[in-house]
Amino acid sequence: MRNAEDIIVVRGGGDIASGAIQKLYRSGFKVLVLETETPSAIRRKVAFCEAVYEKEIEIEGIKARLVANDEEIQECWDSDILPVMIDSRGKVIERLKPLAVVDGILAKQNFGTKRSMAPITVALGPGFSAPEDVDIVIETMRGHNLGRIIEEGRASENTGVPGIIAGFGIERVIYSDYSGVITNIEKIGNVVEKGDVIAVVGNNEIYASISGVLRGIIRDGYKVKKGLKIADIDPRISEKDNCFTISDKARNIGGAVLESILYLKKKKGL
Repeated sequence: MRNAEDIIVVRGGGDIASGAIQKLYRSGFKVLVLETETPSAIRRKVAFCEAVYEKEIEIEGIKARLVANDEEIQECWDSDILPVMIDSRGKVIERLKPLAVVDGILAKQNFGTKRSMAPITVALGPGFSAPEDVDIVIETMRGHNLGRIIEEGRASENTGVPGIIAGFGIERVIYSDYSGVITNIEKIGNVVEKGDVIAVVGNNEIYASISGVLRGIIRDGYKVKKGLKIADIDPRISEKDNCFTISDKARNIGGAVLESILYLKKKKGL
């Protein structure tokens, strides 16, 4: 196994966490992504958690592969491939003894990440307090403080209101009014008109809330619960290619994660 001094474990591989994963990977760290058995990413084309389903994926030149054990993790690192492991409780962390643990689950609550897990601990968004839970909390709310490094205190509480894009906020995000298995009608990157059927949950049609580009939709065949976010529409048709690249928000937060780790590495003399 690699020297623990260059190993970073990231809990969560959704689209925002993937911005941090990309920055850390490209900076030379040996990154391991931990996920659940059924990730529910919307922006699946730019989320490393999709390796859980596809076994192997590639995002912006970074190849990722689903692994099952420590030997396969090492094989990925030796082959310049990003390993993704199903381990929602982070059991592998104790074995690897990494330099840092990054909580990128973005569940608005803490699912067990604590400072004792690694010499450096960083968490994204609300649900954590620094320095009690982790060394640093990263602000994830859009605005002036996006990406701010918080050494004392918490990130802004979740407002439940998505960021405004071309004048649209809550309108561009679609939540399911039903529980059941989803069948996708439209694909990520497709241009849709308001009122178009983009998916079916059970026997219930899901309609496009606005006209634009389908930026994200939950995986076909996923067992959806009522109230779950299942799709995201970008009203800017000219931004279609953005569906397949890491977002400005994810890159901002990713840069803050990288800075936090380098800053704490220096501060703690690691």
